[in-house]
Amino acid sequence: MFQKTKSIEQPAATQQTGPHILIIVQNLPVPLDRRVWLECQALVTRGYRVSVICPKGPGDPAFERLDGVDIYKYAPAPEAEGLLGFAWEFAYSWVRTALLSLKVRARGRFDVIQACNPPDTYWLLALLWRIAGVKFVYDHHDLNPELFRSRFGEPEGALKKLEYHVLLWLERRSFRTADHVISTNESYKKKAIERGGRTPEEVTVVRSGPDTEQMRPIYPDNPRRIDTVNLVYVGIMGPQDGVDQVLHVMDELVHRRGRRGVTATLLGFGDCLAALKAETLELRLHDHVTFTGRVDRVQMAEYLSRGDIGVCPDLKTPLNDVSTMNKTMEYMAYALPAVAFDLEETVVSGADTVLYAPSGDIAAFADQIERLIDDRDLRTRMARAARERVAAVLDWRPQAEAYVTVYDVLTGHHRECSAVPRVDRRPEHDVQGRRYVDFEDVDALNSYLIERGATPITVTTDAIRQLTERTGAPRRSATEPLPSRAGSQ
Repeated sequence: MFQKTKSIEQPAATQQTGPHILIIVQNLPVPLDRRVWLECQALVTRGYRVSVICPKGPGDPAFERLDGVDIYKYAPAPEAEGLLGFAWEFAYSWVRTALLSLKVRARGRFDVIQACNPPDTYWLLALLWRIAGVKFVYDHHDLNPELFRSRFGEPEGALKKLEYHVLLWLERRSFRTADHVISTNESYKKKAIERGGRTPEEVTVVRSGPDTEQMRPIYPDNPRRIDTVNLVYVGIMGPQDGVDQVLHVMDELVHRRGRRGVTATLLGFGDCLAALKAETLELRLHDHVTFTGRVDRVQMAEYLSRGDIGVCPDLKTPLNDVSTMNKTMEYMAYALPAVAFDLEETVVSGADTVLYAPSGDIAAFADQIERLIDDRDLRTRMARAARERVAAVLDWRPQAEAYVTVYDVLTGHHRECSAVPRVDRRPEHDVQGRRYVDFEDVDALNSYLIERGATPITVTTDAIRQLTERTGAPRRSATEPLPSRAGSQ
């Protein structure tokens, strides 16, 4: 998945001589958690020592040193069910993390703990380590009270109200214990100020933008069939993620509108994966829908580079409406036109480079997909505009500077260099040897955006011109404005 610099049973002496940062993650293994991994790399680049405590993924070792980061992992708790199950999971993970923090400390002092929620329980561990002079940064990834309301509705009855208020209390303790809060967008920052009692100066927005120098389309090794259109979903498959909406859209397109050439590839895993597979069979979509399960960055680049349209099926809920969806920006990085429901923060990310439908309106969502299927000119222009927007506005590089500045201020450490190493010359191939799409060659780019297939062995200028004329793809400036955004505003 990632190129390893060294992997040993015990940590080796690190070249980083700056303050030591311990990052705690419970939701995902690292480096699978893209945001956390980018944070780790930014810190390492600026001379910080970095250790991570997180659950194991399948086949993961208990310890590994990866690209300058010491990663300590514990066996995850069994999948939780019900209130007692979640309580056990949180307690188990907290204790395993606390024990591993002692192990990290035995191998060298750490100066700051960064806890990434969910859950909002590690403020207590931070309080215990504060006795030793350790500072606490709260990296606020999710709004747990809003997650509760999204999954279970507005709390009614004594027990549900108690559970909800416990979540609010835990979140408030995380906010107030922190020496600094990092929020993923302005909506989350507003919650930190209003619910957490923090001042605007005590909260820094660090969006989860992709590193667009690394995340860019390649010519896929196994392009999809030329007579098909492939929809792509990438992300977690939990109750709040709305992946079942993709199946309903596929049912509408294939069975009601006769779009037999439309397929969907669903990348990821989660609590709903088995139920989604069963629903696919019930809807007679097994010949049109593929589930890949967990994928690494190599596979993700392959699927997103050969797909035609990205789908963002997250429904408007108290959580989703104010959350930034990584998938939206990942589609944009791979120059993949996308359709989404009209969530507040999704519109902030995608602006006019994404087509929108009212939340839950399957017919309207299918209409927008059909617009892209039938109008190749629109499809290619949206793809180019999406890539340009994510590179110019949402790229990880300025976010990394904001992120590391938090630690520079807290620790007094500073190294005069970019938080993300700059490249003088973009490589033409990735580490797997796959050729990157050249955004400077307008004709080649148009050809790729139309077909999204393997790079041709020989392509002449006349052949490209004939192809673009036949398909209606543009040969004009990549900065030409898009038509007005359709769908609900």
